[in-house]
Amino acid sequence: MSEVAPLSPEIIQAVITQYFAATRSANKADEMVACFAEDTVSYDPVGTPAKQGHAQLHAFFQQIAALFVKVELCEEFITINGDEAAVKWTGRGIGHNGRAVTFEGIDLFEFNHEGKIQSLKAYWNPAVILAELQEGSDVS
Repeated sequence: MSEVAPLSPEIIQAVITQYFAATRSANKADEMVACFAEDTVSYDPVGTPAKQGHAQLHAFFQQIAALFVKVELCEEFITINGDEAAVKWTGRGIGHNGRAVTFEGIDLFEFNHEGKIQSLKAYWNPAVILAELQEGSDVS
C-alpha cells in the first residue's frame, strides 16, 4: 500500500485563506462549513463538547454569528507543517448592545487528502466576549 503524499503548502494556505475570508462574508456559516470534511471534528473552543459533522458545525457558527451585529476573524500568522497548520488570529465584532469587542485565538487545523479541514482545535475564551456583549444590554 502506497503512502499518500502530504498536501502542498499552497493548498493548505488557500483553504485557510478561504476559511477566514468566510468569517468576513455575509453568508458566514455556509462558506465556513464548505471548508470542512463531512466527518469533521471541531473543538471550538477547546474544552467544549466536540462538534461533529457539517450540521453541528453550521449550527455552532450560526450561534456565534448571532451574538454580533458584525463579526470577522483575520488571520495574522500561519505556519504549515505537513497536513497541519497553526493560525494566530484576531476577531473584531460589534455586539447588539453597540459595544465593539476584540478577541484573539489560535486555531490548529488538520487537513485530509482532499484538501478539507478534518479537524480543528480552537483556543480562545468566549466567556470574556459574552460578558462584553451582554454588558449594557437587556440580556440577563
